[in-house]
Amino acid sequence: MGAQWKAKHREAAANAKGKLFTKLTKEIMIAARTGADPDMNPRLRMAVEAARKQSMTRETLERAIKKGSGQLDGAVSYEKVVYEGFAPHQVPVIVECLTDNVNRTISNIRVLFRKGQLGASGSVSWDFDHVGLIEASPSAPDADVELAAIEAGAQDFEVEDDGSALFITDMTDLDLVSKALPDFGFSVDSAKIGYRPKNPVSLAGEALAEVEAFLGAIDDDDDVHEVYVGLAD
Repeated sequence: MGAQWKAKHREAAANAKGKLFTKLTKEIMIAARTGADPDMNPRLRMAVEAARKQSMTRETLERAIKKGSGQLDGAVSYEKVVYEGFAPHQVPVIVECLTDNVNRTISNIRVLFRKGQLGASGSVSWDFDHVGLIEASPSAPDADVELAAIEAGAQDFEVEDDGSALFITDMTDLDLVSKALPDFGFSVDSAKIGYRPKNPVSLAGEALAEVEAFLGAIDDDDDVHEVYVGLAD
């Protein structure tokens, strides 16, 4: 059983990495639509940096950029679609998908939301702030999260138990703050435009487990790119 469990664990890890690479590739392709030069395209630069942190090969990166910018024939075109609704226990959820087939995606989303409630556009987004989200880790022993947030131009921050931090910015300041944080002792792990809940719901026990299972099933769908949930830590 031990050997079988280890093999299963390795397979699960490989599948998870494969799914992550698929998400990163889609993001690169969409970002490259507005320009294939990362130095001139902030969204593409951040997508490329995220992929490099996951050890994506240069060949794979360049192919994704060329596909997205139309330099290769037969490139797949991905579209961003956003769905809103509620998980069980009225927990608000926003689901961002990158898809080459919207009909397939909405069909899958409807099935996934059967244990919750799929809403119309705007049904829950009013309860979220649309902001820049930067995950960063301290790269210097004396790194001060509050000082870094103030000096780099972030609007707010949250500190994790392991010392890493989430810096919240205005959407237009995301690239500027990302570039400034290393000067104040923080290495940027990821940077994206996303949603932050205004009034997160607190759950425990079976109710929390039910919501986590619901969210896990959504996140496992191949077309799902990001899931934002109004759930308190």
